[in-house]
Amino acid sequence: MKFRSPVTRVILIGVFIILIIVCETGAYLATTPRATEHFFQFYLLGRNGNMTDYYPQGDPNLRVGSNVEWTVGVQNYMGSVQLVEIRVKLANETISPPDDVNYAPSSARELMSFNQFLLDNGTWQFPFIWSITNASTISGSTRILTIRINNQTYQTSDWSANNGYNFRLIFELWTWQAESNAFVFDFGSNGGHRTAWLEVWFNATNPTPLPPPPPQE
Repeated sequence: MKFRSPVTRVILIGVFIILIIVCETGAYLATTPRATEHFFQFYLLGRNGNMTDYYPQGDPNLRVGSNVEWTVGVQNYMGSVQLVEIRVKLANETISPPDDVNYAPSSARELMSFNQFLLDNGTWQFPFIWSITNASTISGSTRILTIRINNQTYQTSDWSANNGYNFRLIFELWTWQAESNAFVFDFGSNGGHRTAWLEVWFNATNPTPLPPPPPQE
């Protein structure tokens, strides 16, 4: 076959080269696995595993002794087995939450923790049943003294709240890092870092007053 024009030949050669590039690119994309996003899914469910009923009768104004029934869950999409730890903290509205920018946990004191090995694509769920077991109010400031979590009692006298409003439980997801041989608050995700945490607000509106001090003799 003869090309009658140099211009036509150049156009045809250009089209041919483009077709080769398109075909090779398509073959590369078809045979090369796509990068998978690595992350954890961290969630909290209400009573009976629903995304509702987080408080008794739907009321966040908790009475001393009222049971609150939650389910904590973690799903592992990190592409490998992970050792995770969930740290539970009690705070009031003045305590800073975890810092996603600087990968810093909350400064609230840790109450307790749970840990578990998670297979890739594995799910870990466990009940979190708790109640305020003792609290006091002095001059309008309410302090939770003890809290019961899964049949264990913990001292919680660090923070107080005005009239018992705006307490919160903070759940932080920590992961084991082999390099530092310790749990860390952030985890690697597609070349960057992430954090995973939850918080739920509540009020302690029915505390038991402390007895008055004995009279001075």
